Amino acid sequence: MNIEIIKFDNLGRGIGYIDNKIIFIPKSVPGDIVNIEIIKNNSKYLEGKITEIIKPSKKRIEAICPLFNQCGGCDLLNITLSDSLEYKLRKINEILRKNNINYNVEEIIKSDKQYNYRNKVSLKVNNNKIGYYESKTHKLIEIEKCFLLNDEINRLIKNLDVLKIKNGNLIIRTNYHDELLLIIETNDKIEDFRELIEKFKISGIIVNKKVVYGSDYIIDKINNYLFKISYDSFFQINPYICSKLFDLIKENTFNSKNILDLYCGVGTLSINASENNTKVMGVEIVKDAIDNAIFNAKLNNVNNMKFICSDTKNIIDKITKDFDTVILDPPRSGVDILVLNRIIKEGITKIIYVSCDENTLVRDLNILLQDYNIKEFKLLDMFVNTEHVESFVVLQKKK
Repeated sequence: MNIEIIKFDNLGRGIGYIDNKIIFIPKSVPGDIVNIEIIKNNSKYLEGKITEIIKPSKKRIEAICPLFNQCGGCDLLNITLSDSLEYKLRKINEILRKNNINYNVEEIIKSDKQYNYRNKVSLKVNNNKIGYYESKTHKLIEIEKCFLLNDEINRLIKNLDVLKIKNGNLIIRTNYHDELLLIIETNDKIEDFRELIEKFKISGIIVNKKVVYGSDYIIDKINNYLFKISYDSFFQINPYICSKLFDLIKENTFNSKNILDLYCGVGTLSINASENNTKVMGVEIVKDAIDNAIFNAKLNNVNNMKFICSDTKNIIDKITKDFDTVILDPPRSGVDILVLNRIIKEGITKIIYVSCDENTLVRDLNILLQDYNIKEFKLLDMFVNTEHVESFVVLQKKK
């Protein structure tokens, strides 16, 4: 069955129509004419896969990765970087319009690296094979190299067969010194790590949450700051864009006096916001992350900060008029409605909202925009070659 791909959807899939019914086709490009196989028939939509490209789109390029069409790791390697940036801008603006938010985002900040930018990866091990799952399946796509990953992580992946793990999960982190933190979950007995320790700068190895070598953290450096990151703490995966995010935080907290950083993680945004002699309070539910944040403040000689380990919605009584700026960097689920309502009630002057999920972002913006105006809205290409994008929004209290 031949169809023409009209445009991308919000997940980076191509969209076509069969008898006026929408069909979503991964790895297709607007302008493609393709043969497809229907793999899901829902009452409202279809899902398909390409069986043959009859006529490629003028926008289609050859993906740099030979596994692109099978692997679920990335979405947009078959278009140019400029086209992917244009797609992300258009996607966000369409979502804003559909949600009745009258604002047009005009800028997306590029990453310094298009490839080999990721400082962290999660991998599956299945029957001695290491790789990613194919999208929406548990079919393992074995890899020896991923074009999104830091070169040192790729080099380690090629050598992991010495561990002889049959089944399990792996997480690898790296830092600005190319030190590596290896986290393993498996029921298999691992005999020896010596070969990996001799070949690589291993900061630590954790097996089933127990440290078997080195430490359970890694130290990274972004701009002029050092950050301790425990193996189970969140940290941005693209250090090049992370640097630019930190610059935006500094610029937009320059005149702030008392800052509340909710969902603060290991204190990255808090520490950057503290540079302008403000007082900063950070809140985070993960204890290891808060321990890291306290350590990181001392590591960077920052003395005007306080951190609280708590679920954000449980500390809403601490959100008072004493704070003139709130930083929100929530997980994909967005900000709890109790927290949003408290921010509005107290009339906090400025809100800085950092989001990796545009759907929960617009949900929360529609609540906040009753009392706030968007002062600035930029995108950051944190997740290059994928459909994901980071949003940076500054809101100002209405007069």
